[in-house]
Amino acid sequence: MTPAKRERVIKIRVTDEEFARLKGLSGDERLAEWMRSQCLGHDKAAGRRRTPVPKADPALLRQLAGIGNNLNQVARRVNSGEWGAVERVQVIAVLMAMERALQALSVPSTEVT
Repeated sequence: MTPAKRERVIKIRVTDEEFARLKGLSGDERLAEWMRSQCLGHDKAAGRRRTPVPKADPALLRQLAGIGNNLNQVARRVNSGEWGAVERVQVIAVLMAMERALQALSVPSTEVT
């Protein structure tokens, strides 16, 4: 079976900087072919992801799902007006402290041990 002939033309306008970036991203591949593969995924098997999904520990995923559920319940109660202003401020303060702690964990350490 012969591939369908490409008869449609798509023209786009880009700045010089955008064009240079696209050319750099396409590498040695012709720009049109690279854009077609990026936009339509012709080089990939139909319906498959371009990058494989990283493996994760199922127990960790269950814990994360539980944490997400708990946070949703807290958010629902904070927004429902069920709690008074003082309780809402206390909950928000704890959530902000948790956010700071998580951010501290996600920042790569520059210390040498």
